[in-house]
Amino acid sequence: MKFNYKTTMYACFTGYIVQAIVNSFVPLLFVTFQKSYNIPLSKITLLITVNFAIQLIIDMLSAGFIDRIGYRASVIIAHICAVMGLGMLTFLPEIFEDHFTGIIISVVIYAIGGGLIEVLISPIIEACPTDNKESTMSLLHSFYCWGCTGVVLVSTIFFKIFGIENWKILTLILLIIPVVNIILFAKVPIYSLHEEGECGFTMRELFREKIFWILMLMMLCAGASEQAVSQWASTFAEQGLGVSKALGDLIGPMLFSVLMGISRLIYGRYGERMDLDRFMRYSTILCIISYMCISLIRVPIIELIACGICGFSVGIMWPGTFSKASASIRRGGTVMFAMLALAGDLGCSGGPTLVGMVSSALDNNLRIGILSGIIFPVILIITLIIIKKVSVNNRLERES
Repeated sequence: MKFNYKTTMYACFTGYIVQAIVNSFVPLLFVTFQKSYNIPLSKITLLITVNFAIQLIIDMLSAGFIDRIGYRASVIIAHICAVMGLGMLTFLPEIFEDHFTGIIISVVIYAIGGGLIEVLISPIIEACPTDNKESTMSLLHSFYCWGCTGVVLVSTIFFKIFGIENWKILTLILLIIPVVNIILFAKVPIYSLHEEGECGFTMRELFREKIFWILMLMMLCAGASEQAVSQWASTFAEQGLGVSKALGDLIGPMLFSVLMGISRLIYGRYGERMDLDRFMRYSTILCIISYMCISLIRVPIIELIACGICGFSVGIMWPGTFSKASASIRRGGTVMFAMLALAGDLGCSGGPTLVGMVSSALDNNLRIGILSGIIFPVILIITLIIIKKVSVNNRLERES
């Protein structure tokens, strides 16, 4: 097999599928953990918090060591952590008298892998010698959506045929994906983000760039715009279709994820014919409209459709911001990608938090809570206008 930049891209695509497994597989087992290990639901839900908290910490710390040990070693370590953490879930809870201790240790280890993958994969693919980097970045991020959808579908079919009590077998089957990717990343070429003799910004240098802070705000709003609605997708499915909670958990998030993936796939396939600024602006306007439909139109099926449209509209936001950052700050390097990942994850946490707080303050009025979240796409479209003006001014300065 010949290893070139295309095989590097395939490894990166698979890397985001691994990230999807890390984030979306274990939540499908929460009820099983609760029943099998007699763990209160309050402690079970803590696993989500721990997973994303560890990934946030990795976002903050990774810039300090990735460049020292190299991208290849770092991405292999990331996949090893994913394999170890998920694999340990199948036996570690039984080893400890307190089963929850075994689960939490496993989650911490695979979360380290997930955090590293999030920081590493985007700059690795950005460095590949592709013709249209914006399209490639969008295509890359679509694989996270397909990964989440695939995990839910495969798990649902497996549990229906073999029973959820055999979840450990499915876990071991899923481990094949990161194991194969470890082998791939050990062999594929990994390119540098910088020209020969050039080095990336230090954190202090990056923080001096005014445009960097605009990009950080964009990334925070991208994550918040996505998660402020997606975590409520199952609720909209239950109300809109009158289905059970279990089926709503399946339909709602899948609708959101599939349409988000389609959006990224469209730009990934036809991006060379599209203007990224225009695509992002129209998508953000569509996002604002979807928020308004969810909040103001009291027809459940329309709310569900609007939820899916929201998934489509947020698809370009995250990869588009990465692409804009790469074009705007040429020497941003690992530090920039790590900080952007941190901002995105903070947004993913902050968006649902704002919606929940506003809803609780107004007698659990979820519609008003979602309406409050419209602030994120509104800010995002303002930052897009600012970035456009800054880019035009910079170009005029260079030409003069």
